[in-house]
Amino acid sequence: MAKERILLAYSGGLDTSIIISWLKENRDCDVIAMAGDVGIGVDAGKLKAKALACGAEACYVVDMTEAFITDFIYPTLKAQAVYEGRYLLGTSFARPIIARHMVEVARRENCTAIAHGATGKGNDQVRFELTVKALAPDLDIIAPWREWDIRSRDEEIDYAEARGIPVPVTRGENYSRDQNIWHLSHEGMDLENPASEPRYDRLLQLITPPEEAPDRPEYVSIRFEQGIPVEADGITGPVAILRHLNEVAGRNGVGIVDMVENRLVGMKSRGVYETPGGTLLYAAHRELEQLCLDRETLHYKDLVAQRYAELVYYGLWFHPLREALASFVDTTQRTVSGSVRLKLYKGSVLPAGSTSPFSLYDEKLSTFGEDDVYRQSDATGFINLFGLPLRVIARMKQKNGLD
Repeated sequence: MAKERILLAYSGGLDTSIIISWLKENRDCDVIAMAGDVGIGVDAGKLKAKALACGAEACYVVDMTEAFITDFIYPTLKAQAVYEGRYLLGTSFARPIIARHMVEVARRENCTAIAHGATGKGNDQVRFELTVKALAPDLDIIAPWREWDIRSRDEEIDYAEARGIPVPVTRGENYSRDQNIWHLSHEGMDLENPASEPRYDRLLQLITPPEEAPDRPEYVSIRFEQGIPVEADGITGPVAILRHLNEVAGRNGVGIVDMVENRLVGMKSRGVYETPGGTLLYAAHRELEQLCLDRETLHYKDLVAQRYAELVYYGLWFHPLREALASFVDTTQRTVSGSVRLKLYKGSVLPAGSTSPFSLYDEKLSTFGEDDVYRQSDATGFINLFGLPLRVIARMKQKNGLD
């Protein structure tokens, strides 16, 4: 009887470094590892060598950076989707593209199951598995954290040490981190106490602490076409634009979020997120929408943005509702084209001017100076009609002696 073949989402981190060994010890299987490079510059040779040394039959390293930006980041940016008003969804939309490639490799390698290193407490288990269910409902899913008797990251280190498996963490520096070209997240250790202030001087890796940022402001200019960034300070191309914005925002202390969020599984968790370039893109895109979208569309789109963010956070990227909302968003973006200038200074981002051929701003209508296009007397009738329901309600209350 042929051995079971399992495709493992592999990063070379603590969890997946020991899962190869654990699967082989407990399931008598062949393990195929697959790592997704989502913009962090994976050393493919080194990662493959490590996976094979840990017992994998093969290791695929797939560069999906540009597709990650164009197919996952840009739709979310156009929606202005932000989870709980602060989280720019860096890990959330990286999982579906990785899982999509996992399904492709699993088919190629004749695997019958997919495994991942997400814990039973986190959101990532849901994101990986819902993508697999949506794209390959016949594949089994293995989640060692929900099966094994290991209960902590320290015990994972014990397991690795006992088997001579090298891991990229120590007991003294054991944050749970996830990084891609969009962001870097930090969880665990002292951050588990929401009363403790993060030690940014030793925690941050992409962003200069704001107090150490330059004493002079720096400006950045971003041009959009139909809601998509196409140029930043003369630089073009999705990957090059984001890398440039990461660098500029990072050195100016821009893009730090420290928040307690509501996980999908029901508990609250505290994390610090570094999203330098993404913070600039969201700020610039919003400025352009303010200029180019009418009031009713903009306000309704804000309602859609919250639901869109929830769907992405919950791992429902391939759900029909997310896809339908994306179609609505694309319709709203047809006139969101133009350029936005931003001013960066010690962690802050301020608008410094925006232009668009589709601008709905009419200086003749908005001016506080003299004009001959707006009759102020028209406001009297408008207010009377707009306020008529309030007058009717007030008279009813007077008539019945109600407060």
